Amino acid sequence: MFLPLHDKNPLKIIAFQRVTFGLILVCILVFLYQQNLPGEQLQAMMLSYGVLPAVLFDHRVLTPELIVLPAELTLLSSLFLHSGWMHLISNMAFLWVFGDNVEDSMGHWRFIIFYSVCGVFASLAHALAETQSISPLIGASGAISGVLGAYLLLHPRVKVLVLVMFRVPLRLPAYWVLGFWIGLQIFNVLSGSGGNTAWWAHIGGFITGMVLIPFFKFDSVPLFDRGSQH
Repeated sequence: MFLPLHDKNPLKIIAFQRVTFGLILVCILVFLYQQNLPGEQLQAMMLSYGVLPAVLFDHRVLTPELIVLPAELTLLSSLFLHSGWMHLISNMAFLWVFGDNVEDSMGHWRFIIFYSVCGVFASLAHALAETQSISPLIGASGAISGVLGAYLLLHPRVKVLVLVMFRVPLRLPAYWVLGFWIGLQIFNVLSGSGGNTAWWAHIGGFITGMVLIPFFKFDSVPLFDRGSQH
């Protein structure tokens, strides 16, 4: 529906969002590696490192040659896999635009933990909704959803430049952009929209980010843009 391009929200505490940059770089490098794999090896990689709810909850068992990690660790490894260029570009655009200020609010090390926890809970939300599924859940969007939830509480009034329908540029307050985004995820769940999108992972990650941000941010960082003009 839309792609974020830029937010007018300079960093205040850290000099550079090196964790956000590092996460994006790793995702890109992993995806480029995926692109060079033959079809069978790529599918094996998705099954080995993606989240398989039925395997996670012991309803199914992978063949021995596909077991590379304990099923619980795929809740993290799955965050670095993507299914295609648009999947990757969309996720990385959201992370680049919104991740830097969330990282700024808590520092580098806390942000690594925050991002990981959001990703784990997002994947669990999907797995609990699809306990018998043997389709691998992959992508960083669950963890990034946590970043979006945190950003909404930190900077709801910041103006964000978005490309609506990938054609029309608009500058809107973050609460419009992110409120519409989470509303769309909820609508798709309630309407029973299927497809290959893990709506519950997005919702679970978003809620996790909102719950965690008061505990992860520096005490000096206010919520809701208090004391700031944008």
